Amino acid sequence: MATIRYFAAAAAAAQVGSEMRVADTLGALLDQLTDVHGEDFAKVLGRCSVLVDGARSEDRDLALAPTATVDILPPFAGG
Repeated sequence: MATIRYFAAAAAAAQVGSEMRVADTLGALLDQLTDVHGEDFAKVLGRCSVLVDGARSEDRDLALAPTATVDILPPFAGG
């Protein structure tokens, strides 16, 4: 099972800080998360960076290892 970690607005929209899910590809996982967490989460996800095992990816066909860690990171403001 892949571990999904949510940060800031993504955590608020998902209403969890982390969870575990089974998916073969990054695209399948993102679709599953959108189905589970709803339209508000989908809007936030559209602005987020997605990291798979620490590397940014937009490749929906990327195969996910069962031990993958997927981070959902919204844009951060700071100084």
